[in-house]
Amino acid sequence: MSDLVTRVADAVGIDAALAEKAIGMMLGFLQREAADGPVAKMIEAIPGASDLVAKYNGEGESKGLLGSLMSAIGGGGVMGLGQQLMSQGLGMGEITGLAKETIAVAREHAGADVVDEVVASVPGLSQFV
Repeated sequence: MSDLVTRVADAVGIDAALAEKAIGMMLGFLQREAADGPVAKMIEAIPGASDLVAKYNGEGESKGLLGSLMSAIGGGGVMGLGQQLMSQGLGMGEITGLAKETIAVAREHAGADVVDEVVASVPGLSQFV
């Protein structure tokens, strides 16, 4: 298990398997939504992050009719990610802790400038990190 998963699980107080899935979902979301250059640098810089994105990218996404309905009513973006994480059993406090700790690890590995570019490129993300 990667240091990232262990660190986030311990900091947030959740099971490591759930932390792994949630981090993968969050990083996959960032890969889809954030500015391409900075997010690629950030994910490459974090040991094990690329594997988590590959394993969980899109996990928990609404599919079919429900997915179309969610898009139509504005269920995407940061709020959509929050809904996906809640469907995995996480509460808002845990989601906020997950985001903050993951971003802290990202800053350590990729640098504050790169991570700040990623955060700034996703509308609404800065209020959670």
